[in-house]
Formats: sequence, structure tokens, C-alpha cells
Amino acid sequence: MKYKHFIDAHKGLTLFVVLGLIAYYAAWQDARAWLYLGIHGSYGILWLIKSNTFPDSQWEKPVPLWMGVITWLGLGLYWVGPWLIVTQRTALPPSWLLGGAVFIYGLGVLLHFASDMQKYMSLKLRPGVLLTDGLWSRLRSPNYLGELLIYLSFCMVVYHLWPLLILACFVFGYWIPNILKKDRSLSRYPEFAAWKARSWRLIPYVF
Repeated sequence: MKYKHFIDAHKGLTLFVVLGLIAYYAAWQDARAWLYLGIHGSYGILWLIKSNTFPDSQWEKPVPLWMGVITWLGLGLYWVGPWLIVTQRTALPPSWLLGGAVFIYGLGVLLHFASDMQKYMSLKLRPGVLLTDGLWSRLRSPNYLGELLIYLSFCMVVYHLWPLLILACFVFGYWIPNILKKDRSLSRYPEFAAWKARSWRLIPYVF
């Protein structure tokens, strides 16, 4: 099986898992649970659309079953957030924070999916040419920044330390090493030095 099959399975199940948690804990009147379902559930559906229309080549590789299962279980940690909400183990976040969560979720969706689409089309129409324009002109990983904003929005809705720690494990354990590895790989292009000088790896003015 391909890597994407395990990732897609998790993303696609999120809507049903969160809805199942709402049903199991009878949290039908919990507006925050429904908000979480709306943003995380829609993200899962958008991911499936992306995976089947402009897939990322790194997830198209076949992997051993054990690695796929470990990946799926690791991603399952993201379901801790909605469980914390429906079991009322978190305080209610201030209204402005919930509004901010929706705001950065929208920005994250744009960055993540639009930049992935741009990368897919660039690789298809301009193979061998380094992508340094559009959303990639000032950021070398706009897709990762978009995903970071999306998952931060989930953490803001949950309003608990655990989801932040889980996200930090993914960011520092996988995302950043992968970003650094990608930079080393792209450094073979002559134009990389100029692109690097005018852009940031992930977060503008920070990293």
C-alpha cells in the first residue's frame, strides 16, 4: 500500500470520529464541539480532494504495513482534541480566540492547498525548474505554514496544552527536519542561493 492510503484513511475518518464522540458523550448542545467538527472535518474532506486531484509525490510511495499503521496511529493523536472537548476536560476559550481560530484556519487552508496546487502544476508543466514564484516567492514551505495554521486553529478551539504538545512533536520531530532536508536537496539549483536570500523557510521574519 502507498503512504497516502494510511494518511487519507485518517483524514477521511476524522469527520466521523468527531461526530461519533459527540454522539457517544451526548454533546449535541456543545457549540464548540460542532465548531471543531466543522473545521477539522472539512479539512479532512479537503485533504481527500487534494490527494486525488493534485497529490503530493512523497505520499505516493509504497510503505510496509507496519510503517503505515504506525503513521495512522500517530495521526490518531490529533483526535485527543475533540475528546477533550466533549468530555469537558477543557475550559471554554474566550470568544475572540474562537474567532481567531476560524480566521487562521481560513488563511491556513489557502496557503496549504493553493501552494500544493501550484507545486503540483509547476512540476507537471515545468519539470526541472525550481519553483520560486507565487506563494513560493517569499516562503520556501508555504504548504507547511498553511498546515501549521490549520492545526493551530484546532488547538485554539480545544484550549488545552495536550494538543499543542502533540502538534509540537510533529513540527519538531518531522516537519522541520523535512524542511531542512528539502533545502539541502534544492540547493543543487543555481538559483537557490538568490531564492534563499529573499525568503524564509517556514515563518516570515522568524525561521
